[in-house]
Amino acid sequence: MSKLEQARRVVATGLAQPVVRRLAVTPLTPNMITWLGLLINVAAAVLIATGHAFAAGFVVLAAGLCDTLDGALARLTGRVSRFGAVLDATLDRLSEAALLLAILFVYLRGGQVGEGMLVGLALVGALLVSYLRARTEAMGIEGRVGLFTRPERVVVLALGLLLSGLDYALVVALAIITFFSYFTAVQRLVHAWRHAGD
Repeated sequence: MSKLEQARRVVATGLAQPVVRRLAVTPLTPNMITWLGLLINVAAAVLIATGHAFAAGFVVLAAGLCDTLDGALARLTGRVSRFGAVLDATLDRLSEAALLLAILFVYLRGGQVGEGMLVGLALVGALLVSYLRARTEAMGIEGRVGLFTRPERVVVLALGLLLSGLDYALVVALAIITFFSYFTAVQRLVHAWRHAGD
């Protein structure tokens, strides 16, 4: 695990621990929290599609908290599982796609083709970062490297939604997500090349 990933884990754990300790004595399982995160993200996507971007920003942050809680709860209660990791990764991709497709819908409905193309690039970049982690780890290479991963994308997207009342704030957020997603993809490719041994 890279130092940057360790720092992310320390921050996430520190923020989540007070909530996780309470969740640990409830019937909720880590997988339930993962599904809840998806449902909250879908609710945020509906808010975006119906023109309530500001409210969606808060909902995206709440969903991001679920994304932190499921793993922390699994580690605290000793319920870490390979299927849980697969489910978490799968629902994370669906959540991100739902949000970005809702934004794409809004832009295309308004005839903003350029902005719509930017959303498409952001979606491909986000999926590429996640795919490279899965592919490199399947080869036995550490995949949690790179500057801009899902937590950073969630925060930037939420800020873009919260500031969407300002001109181009959401476009700037999408541009940041796009640029740094591809930058991170290159970082992961270079890391895989260095450690592939061929």
